[in-house]
Amino acid sequence: MNGDNSDKNTEDDSEYHLYPYSIDKNKSDDTQTESDEIQTSGVSEDAEIETSDEITEDDSPVIVETSEPVKEEVETQVEEETSNDIVSGEPVNAAPETPVKEEVAEPAPQTGTGYYEPSRETPVVKKKKSRKWQYVAIVLFLLFVIGIGFAAIYQSFNGDLYSSNDKIAVIYIEGTMVTSSVPGGLGYASSEEISDNIRKALNDDDVKAIVLRINSGGGSSTAGEEAYEEVKKASESGVPVVVSMGSTAASAAYHLSSPADLIVANPSTMTGSIGTIWQFQNLSEYYDKEGVEYYIVKSGEFKDMGNAARGLSDDEKEYANKVVAEVYSNFVADVAESRDMSVSEVKSLADGRIYTGREAKELGLVDELGNFYDAIDMAADLAGVDDPTIVYMNKPTLSSLLFGSEADADATAELVYYYEDSPFGYLT
Repeated sequence: MNGDNSDKNTEDDSEYHLYPYSIDKNKSDDTQTESDEIQTSGVSEDAEIETSDEITEDDSPVIVETSEPVKEEVETQVEEETSNDIVSGEPVNAAPETPVKEEVAEPAPQTGTGYYEPSRETPVVKKKKSRKWQYVAIVLFLLFVIGIGFAAIYQSFNGDLYSSNDKIAVIYIEGTMVTSSVPGGLGYASSEEISDNIRKALNDDDVKAIVLRINSGGGSSTAGEEAYEEVKKASESGVPVVVSMGSTAASAAYHLSSPADLIVANPSTMTGSIGTIWQFQNLSEYYDKEGVEYYIVKSGEFKDMGNAARGLSDDEKEYANKVVAEVYSNFVADVAESRDMSVSEVKSLADGRIYTGREAKELGLVDELGNFYDAIDMAADLAGVDDPTIVYMNKPTLSSLLFGSEADADATAELVYYYEDSPFGYLT
């Protein structure tokens, strides 16, 4: 008994799990019979409706009204059919859903175009990678190129800056000689700059010789004496000093050239002019004509010597001659010592006249004839070096020519006023 009951319970449980609710088999058979009867009655009703259509003479459609019991029977039939499907284990076929068609709004036509513009999707903007380091690298590269360019320009003016080979230092002396500090390339040659460059060359152990490239008609006697002393010291130190004369190397410029180990001039170079001059102006007649009056207060007889408002007195003229003679005597003595000549020989040539390079060589004032590069080769031979590096100590640079030239020239003009335009004259 217990075994039969367990089998029955198992069968009932399986039916319970297979279907959403349990159904009695006997009851389902009765329901099936009733549904068949309803289906038969439905067919007979349809037949009656068709017969009535044939009898009706009018072609207009006939509306058949059904009573409420018939509607209930149809609903009952649908429920029974559904239950039959569940009992038989077949899935219930749901009515297919009608797909809903989405309506897409068409874009409005553009005015005056006559066509529809298709819709455009918003482009996806990708986040760009940072280019900060790329920009930094470009800037550093440009700075490197600019630095190389400036180094090349500097090297073109000043030779091989970083070379450790044997060097020949070239120092330019161009323009009127003055004692003030004046940048090169402005028409004036400063004895301070000349002396400074000579000392820099001597302090470099790689410099084996010095070449002085001169284009100057002279200037201040004092400037000539200062440069002379530095050239003499360089020559006595054992470093050969060679002078290369350009178009002109006269008066104070020749004075500083005389102690060099070798003087090289072009055949047409203007040199010599060994002597001293002190000039004064007398504008008293002009001032009287213009009605200009001067009242001078001085502490001594010679304090206003050289004043253009009056001429020199006899005592002042005698004193001026004495000063000129002393400066001239020093000039002659320096040339005689440097050129290994007697004072009388130099005095015979030192009347202030100019000599050409060829004539100066015949008179013993110049050693060789040649150009600038010949002078460099001769300096290398004296130093005993082959293929030396040429270092330009003070050749006019691009910066000095482009920046500050006008201001420096004005300052220099004021500094040399005494030597060229002063009514007190200048001594050279």
